[in-house]
Amino acid sequence: MMADHFPQAAREVMEDRFGRDTVLSLATVGEGGPAVRLVNAYYEDGAFYVITHALSGKVRQIERDPAVAVCGEWFTARGRGENLGWLGREENAALAARLCRVFADWYQNGHLDEGDPNSCILCIRLDSGVLMSHGTRYDIDFAAARAAKERGSKR
Repeated sequence: MMADHFPQAAREVMEDRFGRDTVLSLATVGEGGPAVRLVNAYYEDGAFYVITHALSGKVRQIERDPAVAVCGEWFTARGRGENLGWLGREENAALAARLCRVFADWYQNGHLDEGDPNSCILCIRLDSGVLMSHGTRYDIDFAAARAAKERGSKR
């Protein structure tokens, strides 16, 4: 049952805290060891989304080793990173439009070139995490919740 892996109360806290432009620490593994940086991220349905550049260190590190960790606002998690490709790809159109709205404060400030095929969406699909809220600890198994959801949608 999905609620066993990801309680409704924890879902609501995740959406409230991270269902907007939020700053997270993102850790990747590089040739010289771990690397951590701050990223603007948006949470939706068990994953964080980041707009970045395909030639950045974080994307290159994720392409070599997709294991990542995130941390922010009394939440820490492990997952897998994936470059979803150019913002302008037809397959990314709906997500890119949502991210444009979510990141509206800085999206059009000249930092991002939508026409550059290296402007990409990084997906951080969460596997497991710990969320703290008002004295309650939620141990979340995102991978099991995702699998339960997929099994339910196939019925």
